[in-house]
Amino acid sequence: MSGEDDYMALLNRAKIACPETIENHERFEIPELDILQEGKITIFKNFIDVTDKLRRDPQHLLQFLLKELGAPGNIEGRRAVFKAKIGTPQINDKIQMYTETYVICSECGLPDTKMVKEDRTLMLECEACGARRPITVRKGVRVDNSNTLHEGDIIEVRITDVGKKGDGTSKYYDYLIIVPGTVKGASVHAKITKISAKTAFAVPTTEPCTR
Repeated sequence: MSGEDDYMALLNRAKIACPETIENHERFEIPELDILQEGKITIFKNFIDVTDKLRRDPQHLLQFLLKELGAPGNIEGRRAVFKAKIGTPQINDKIQMYTETYVICSECGLPDTKMVKEDRTLMLECEACGARRPITVRKGVRVDNSNTLHEGDIIEVRITDVGKKGDGTSKYYDYLIIVPGTVKGASVHAKITKISAKTAFAVPTTEPCTR
């Protein structure tokens, strides 16, 4: 075999040995989140589809989300169920944070990585470029669902003023609550019927508070 034949044989063997991910330049995209609200429950319907794309253990991602979102939850089949009302943008932000921390290689920007334990340090090892780095978890701001209103919530408010149209007004955290048919100084149970930015419209009710 000539020197040129040897070179071509070695080149072909090298191509075969190269990981497919190096030749794959498709844009990495996380599946669009399919989120469903059922009362005070939030259902992440395609949770397993997301973990499959990220190539990560579903329990690892779930525990990350539960901690960051400050809500209890569990996996049911291919879904994740959170026992709190959580908006899609909030969940999406945490998925992005998880991806940047536990998936994307900081050197080549590819998702072709795996987590390995080195002594007591969790490392991210890239199968595409060979880079290795310790995983440093950023401290995010935990979502506090206690001060977030939703339509259907029933709260107790004290009417502190009356607007130009005669509607009673109050404050609930950073929301302005408008309750028609109430007078200044009254304490009422108010059922939220509509929310616009930080203004919430409500009606008096005899139902017990849900918040």
